[in-house]
Amino acid sequence: MTDIKQRGSQPTKPGPAEYFTGTVWLEAIVEAPEPARIRAVLVAFAPGARTAWHTHPLGQTLYVTHGTGQFQTEGEPVRTIGAGDSVWIPPGEKHWHGAGPDTAMTHVAMQEAQGGNAVTWMEQVSDADYLGRVAGEG
Repeated sequence: MTDIKQRGSQPTKPGPAEYFTGTVWLEAIVEAPEPARIRAVLVAFAPGARTAWHTHPLGQTLYVTHGTGQFQTEGEPVRTIGAGDSVWIPPGEKHWHGAGPDTAMTHVAMQEAQGGNAVTWMEQVSDADYLGRVAGEG
């Protein structure tokens, strides 16, 4: 049966402190029932806010809708992402994403669940990693 969620019918929730640093707001877009696997959420990060390190069993796509943020895959430099950018993260790749130190950023995060799991959360991103050298700068 078709399920239409009217605008404003689902509450905006704060990002849980065990998975996020700083002020983050989450708005569910879709969590389709099995056998579908798609999960999507609109995530709004205040300046300096970010996810913890994490992986996705079937990968993740980010689509930045507003602002400028940062993205990092473990072992690689921090990269700048901005409105209109799309980021594909392969299955099992350890990464984090969030706003820039002085800029807010909003993105749609899309991922598929495998066995009911769409994400594996890990440790928080340290300030040193977050403030690390951005690719292409200095």
